[in-house]
Amino acid sequence: MSVVSGTRFGPYEIVAALGAGGMGEVYRARDTKLGRDVAIKVLLDLVGRDPERLARFKREAQVLAALNHPNIAQIHGFEDSTDVPALVMELVEGPTLADRIAPGPLPLEDALPIAKQIADALEAAHEQGIVHRDLKPANIKVREDGTVKVLDFGLAKAFDPVGSPTANATVSPTLSIHATHAGIILGTAAYMSPEQARGKGVDKRADIWAFGCVLYELLTGRRPFGGEDISDTLAFVITKDPDWDQLPAGTPASIRKLLRRCLEKDRKRRLADIADARFEIEDALATPLVDVGIASPANLATVPNAANRIVAWLIATASLTVALVMLVLWAPWRAAPLRPPIRLEAGIGADASLTDQPPVLSPDGALLAFVAQKGTENARLYVRHVDRLDAAALTGTDNAQYPFFSPDGQWIAFFAD
Repeated sequence: MSVVSGTRFGPYEIVAALGAGGMGEVYRARDTKLGRDVAIKVLLDLVGRDPERLARFKREAQVLAALNHPNIAQIHGFEDSTDVPALVMELVEGPTLADRIAPGPLPLEDALPIAKQIADALEAAHEQGIVHRDLKPANIKVREDGTVKVLDFGLAKAFDPVGSPTANATVSPTLSIHATHAGIILGTAAYMSPEQARGKGVDKRADIWAFGCVLYELLTGRRPFGGEDISDTLAFVITKDPDWDQLPAGTPASIRKLLRRCLEKDRKRRLADIADARFEIEDALATPLVDVGIASPANLATVPNAANRIVAWLIATASLTVALVMLVLWAPWRAAPLRPPIRLEAGIGADASLTDQPPVLSPDGALLAFVAQKGTENARLYVRHVDRLDAAALTGTDNAQYPFFSPDGQWIAFFAD
């Protein structure tokens, strides 16, 4: 049913159409009582005409209204003051994730924070026993401040045939004749788990599969499973694996492994809890992305041959550049006249001991740097002025090795881990 501007649903006045999907049409509306804008989802006729299904939908909406999480779009209420049932929801401004991906894949530093927020939302819902069942980029919005909002949580369950314990692909609203756009039909099929595609029962592992599909699309700009029609797409979901070579060369090994575990066709082997995905993403975000080991043998094995050659060329070029710079910087000092030997002592405390690495002296002979370990603490870098008796530990130098001064003596560098 199409609704024109000015139509009233109780205290809500329709302002403009926002879009349509497999479950109904969505409109911007004004809450005349509270003076705020909301989203009104006018439900499909198949719900309004079936009293038993409508009652079931209301019960589901009540459960979903209890979800209170910053990454989940809130359900405000259910409006049935007219002949057309409508769901009142939080109005989330901003593009959908499908819009964000349409021009191409997102950079890793943008994709992982978005994926983490999606995982947070799924985790909160799963803890309440609620499964989304229709997670896809079109059901995810990203606000201007970067906050992710997952829409339509658990509503697919309300559209299952009454008394059916399964979410059969052939009767899902996004795969039936009630779907509004062919793109939505294909899109939903592309994120269905193998058990959904086979018409079997659904649990939270179906959401984990869909999460893997969304994360893959964020990183590659393409769906992991695609086809010309629904049948092809569902067949690919059941029989084919994603093209892992499409992942960017800089994708951390832990994220590659996470994707494989999310997209295990056998759900007994699939990642069991979305919290584990959140942990992996948080760890990846805590590691500087520039330090990701894209040159390691394990990662190079997953990169296409052309990319291997590019990475190898870049590494070789960088190594040669560093060698030339070091040669230029150190050559004047090697040619400088030798100074007489300096003999000194440096006290570091009775419970501290030097490591097997030799101390180094600054070019001007004013500072001595060495690595020592105190008690059970990690080895750290110590510096001592030669005209003083005590040495000072430098913070942030845990597990330091092989320190060396810059030629002007103003900086000290070291290796660690």
